[in-house]
Amino acid sequence: MVALPTYACDTMTLRLTQAHAPLTRDVTVLDEFGSERHITIPAERALTVFVDNRELVTLMTLGAAPELLVLGYLRNQRLVDSVADIESVTVDWDVEAAAVKTRAGIERFDEKTARRVVTTGCGQGTVFGDLMSELDTIRLPGAHEPTARLSQEKLYGLLNAMRLQESTYKSSGSVHGCALFRQDELLTFVEDVGRHNAIDTIAGWMWQHDVDGGDKIFYTTGRLTSEMVIKSAQLGVPIVVSRSGITQMGYELALRLGLCLFGRATNKHFICYCGFERFDSQPEPAPLEPMERKR
Repeated sequence: MVALPTYACDTMTLRLTQAHAPLTRDVTVLDEFGSERHITIPAERALTVFVDNRELVTLMTLGAAPELLVLGYLRNQRLVDSVADIESVTVDWDVEAAAVKTRAGIERFDEKTARRVVTTGCGQGTVFGDLMSELDTIRLPGAHEPTARLSQEKLYGLLNAMRLQESTYKSSGSVHGCALFRQDELLTFVEDVGRHNAIDTIAGWMWQHDVDGGDKIFYTTGRLTSEMVIKSAQLGVPIVVSRSGITQMGYELALRLGLCLFGRATNKHFICYCGFERFDSQPEPAPLEPMERKR
């Protein structure tokens, strides 16, 4: 039996496999000119998660970091309270399954997993329970703490780092990316077929490495729906930047939770939707009106 890599988690030890699978596949296509071309497309594979030998959910994933995806999924669904509650995560691509072994089982497992909500995630994701009822337990750092703020200059640096980041999206398209920053320093970057998988993998990475979110910034290529806003807040991250836009519920929840949200953020363009008190604005010069240009 192959020994699993181990990671220290408080006084416990977490064991994770390191399952690998190709992230892209080569295919032959025909373009609009009738020319045959060889391109790559992202992989997509099913991963069925079993917790203590009980089937929980099947995730459609790129497969870049499946163990962290499973870890983060359990965290963001609030099925486990601490990474120390998990003994191991074993992924086997031959059977497309992930086996999670907990230390003492999941309390009220049937109750927690009885209510399933189809989300707006790519491929129609599923969340368990009523996450809305637990929002008041989320605590983010104060808006005036230096580490919980972002300047316009640092925002530009963050966006430039994402522009330069090598990615499956650049070579093959059809995937979402998420990243965790400390100001404009990129800490980790994840891609998957859905933005929810990507943020769950970030959550798993933070748990694995005992990373606090209070001085971090979360970036996503996906839109800021209610689930994405909730998951960002559950990470303890006070500032979220998206290349896309926001929904009404996402906006209202961000206001309630005290998040600072940026959308439509590319190059030097962005919209700060809320949380202005966390943003140190350094406005660009306003464009000249037509008459002023003539002068």
